[in-house]
Amino acid sequence: MAKSSAPAERWPTKEDIDAARTRMEAAIPGWERPYAYGLALFNSEDETIFPVVNVGAGHLPAAVLATVCGHTGGTAVHPLEPEQIEEAIRLLEPAEACPDYEHPNLRAWRWILDEIVDPDDWAVAVFVADPADPVIDIHDARFRALIAGR
Repeated sequence: MAKSSAPAERWPTKEDIDAARTRMEAAIPGWERPYAYGLALFNSEDETIFPVVNVGAGHLPAAVLATVCGHTGGTAVHPLEPEQIEEAIRLLEPAEACPDYEHPNLRAWRWILDEIVDPDDWAVAVFVADPADPVIDIHDARFRALIAGR
Protein backbone atom coordinates (compact mmCIF):
# COMPACT_ATOMS: atom_id res chain seq x y z
CA MET A 1 0.00 0.00 0.00
CA ALA A 2 1.18 3.52 -0.70
CA LYS A 3 1.92 5.62 2.31
CA SER A 4 0.52 9.11 2.68
CA SER A 5 2.89 11.99 2.21
CA ALA A 6 4.14 14.18 5.03
CA PRO A 7 1.44 16.42 6.50
CA ALA A 8 1.41 20.05 5.36
CA GLU A 9 0.51 21.33 8.81
CA ARG A 10 1.56 20.32 12.31
CA TRP A 11 -0.23 20.42 15.65
CA PRO A 12 2.61 20.47 18.21
CA THR A 13 0.53 21.37 21.28
CA LYS A 14 -2.57 20.04 22.99
CA GLU A 15 -4.21 23.38 22.18
CA ASP A 16 -3.46 22.90 18.47
CA ILE A 17 -4.99 19.43 18.58
CA ASP A 18 -8.07 20.73 20.42
CA ALA A 19 -8.47 23.46 17.80
CA ALA A 20 -8.14 20.94 14.97
CA ARG A 21 -10.71 18.67 16.64
CA THR A 22 -13.11 21.59 17.06
CA ARG A 23 -12.75 22.52 13.37
CA MET A 24 -13.18 18.94 12.20
CA GLU A 25 -16.21 18.27 14.41
CA ALA A 26 -17.83 21.55 13.28
CA ALA A 27 -17.43 20.46 9.64
CA ILE A 28 -19.52 17.30 10.17
CA PRO A 29 -23.23 18.16 9.87
CA GLY A 30 -25.14 16.93 12.93
CA TRP A 31 -21.99 15.44 14.51
CA GLU A 32 -22.50 13.45 17.68
CA ARG A 33 -19.45 12.10 19.50
CA PRO A 34 -19.67 8.34 19.86
CA TYR A 35 -19.59 6.51 23.17
CA ALA A 36 -17.00 4.20 21.58
CA TYR A 37 -15.39 3.65 18.19
CA GLY A 38 -12.64 1.74 16.48
CA LEU A 39 -11.18 0.75 13.15
CA ALA A 40 -10.65 -2.95 12.53
CA LEU A 41 -9.02 -5.24 10.06
CA PHE A 42 -11.37 -7.96 8.83
CA ASN A 43 -9.26 -10.69 7.29
CA SER A 44 -9.73 -13.81 5.22
CA GLU A 45 -9.77 -15.97 8.38
CA ASP A 46 -13.00 -14.24 9.51
CA GLU A 47 -11.18 -12.32 12.23
CA THR A 48 -12.15 -8.78 13.14
CA ILE A 49 -9.06 -7.28 14.75
CA PHE A 50 -9.41 -3.97 16.62
CA PRO A 51 -5.87 -2.85 17.55
CA VAL A 52 -7.32 0.09 19.52
CA VAL A 53 -10.66 0.36 21.32
CA ASN A 54 -11.67 3.94 22.08
CA VAL A 55 -14.23 4.51 24.82
CA GLY A 56 -15.06 8.08 25.83
CA ALA A 57 -11.80 9.47 24.47
CA GLY A 58 -9.85 10.08 21.28
CA HIS A 59 -12.30 12.61 19.93
CA LEU A 60 -10.03 13.91 17.14
CA PRO A 61 -9.44 10.45 15.63
CA ALA A 62 -13.20 9.80 15.89
CA ALA A 63 -13.90 12.95 13.88
CA VAL A 64 -11.22 12.02 11.35
CA LEU A 65 -12.63 8.52 10.89
CA ALA A 66 -16.16 9.91 10.65
CA THR A 67 -15.05 12.41 8.03
CA VAL A 68 -13.60 9.78 5.71
CA CYS A 69 -16.53 7.37 5.99
CA GLY A 70 -19.37 9.92 6.09
CA HIS A 71 -20.51 9.10 9.62
CA THR A 72 -22.40 11.86 11.47
CA GLY A 73 -23.75 10.12 14.55
CA GLY A 74 -25.53 7.12 15.94
CA THR A 75 -24.41 3.53 16.04
CA ALA A 76 -23.07 2.39 12.68
CA VAL A 77 -20.62 0.14 10.87
CA HIS A 78 -18.77 1.42 7.78
CA PRO A 79 -16.51 -0.63 5.49
CA LEU A 80 -13.48 1.37 4.37
CA GLU A 81 -11.33 1.12 1.28
CA PRO A 82 -7.54 1.40 1.64
CA GLU A 83 -7.72 4.88 0.09
CA GLN A 84 -10.04 6.00 2.88
CA ILE A 85 -7.62 4.71 5.50
CA GLU A 86 -4.78 6.56 3.75
CA GLU A 87 -6.91 9.73 3.87
CA ALA A 88 -7.65 9.21 7.58
CA ILE A 89 -3.93 8.80 8.25
CA ARG A 90 -3.15 11.94 6.26
CA LEU A 91 -5.76 13.92 8.19
CA LEU A 92 -4.49 12.72 11.59
CA GLU A 93 -0.73 12.89 10.91
CA PRO A 94 -0.33 16.56 11.98
CA ALA A 95 -1.15 15.41 15.54
CA GLU A 96 2.09 13.40 15.62
CA ALA A 97 3.92 16.67 16.19
CA CYS A 98 2.48 16.75 19.73
CA PRO A 99 4.63 14.72 22.12
CA ASP A 100 1.94 14.83 24.84
CA TYR A 101 0.00 11.98 23.22
CA GLU A 102 1.09 8.52 22.15
CA HIS A 103 -1.12 8.46 19.00
CA PRO A 104 -2.30 4.83 19.24
CA ASN A 105 -5.00 5.29 16.59
CA LEU A 106 -2.51 6.53 14.02
CA ARG A 107 -0.23 3.55 14.67
CA ALA A 108 -3.20 1.17 14.49
CA TRP A 109 -4.49 2.65 11.24
CA ARG A 110 -1.06 2.33 9.64
CA TRP A 111 -0.86 -1.29 10.79
CA ILE A 112 -4.32 -2.04 9.36
CA LEU A 113 -3.38 -0.45 6.04
CA ASP A 114 -0.20 -2.55 5.89
CA GLU A 115 -2.18 -5.73 6.67
CA ILE A 116 -4.65 -5.34 3.81
CA VAL A 117 -2.81 -7.58 1.36
CA ASP A 118 -5.40 -10.15 0.32
CA PRO A 119 -8.55 -9.34 -1.69
CA ASP A 120 -10.55 -10.80 1.21
CA ASP A 121 -8.98 -8.36 3.71
CA TRP A 122 -10.67 -5.05 4.38
CA ALA A 123 -11.24 -2.50 7.10
CA VAL A 124 -14.37 -1.64 9.02
CA ALA A 125 -15.09 1.35 11.27
CA VAL A 126 -17.50 0.79 14.13
CA PHE A 127 -19.18 3.63 16.01
CA VAL A 128 -21.34 2.96 19.07
CA ALA A 129 -23.45 5.91 20.15
CA ASP A 130 -24.96 4.20 23.17
CA PRO A 131 -24.08 0.78 24.60
CA ALA A 132 -27.82 0.07 24.83
CA ASP A 133 -28.26 0.42 21.05
CA PRO A 134 -29.03 -2.81 19.16
CA VAL A 135 -26.02 -4.62 17.73
CA ILE A 136 -25.78 -4.05 13.98
CA ASP A 137 -23.63 -6.93 12.74
CA ILE A 138 -20.79 -9.30 13.63
CA HIS A 139 -18.19 -6.50 13.62
CA ASP A 140 -20.26 -4.44 16.03
CA ALA A 141 -20.80 -7.53 18.22
CA ARG A 142 -17.05 -8.24 18.32
CA PHE A 143 -16.32 -4.60 19.11
CA ARG A 144 -18.83 -4.53 21.96
CA ALA A 145 -17.33 -7.71 23.40
CA LEU A 146 -14.01 -5.87 23.58
CA ILE A 147 -15.67 -2.89 25.26
CA ALA A 148 -17.33 -5.20 27.80
CA GLY A 149 -13.99 -6.84 28.55
CA ARG A 150 -12.26 -3.57 29.40
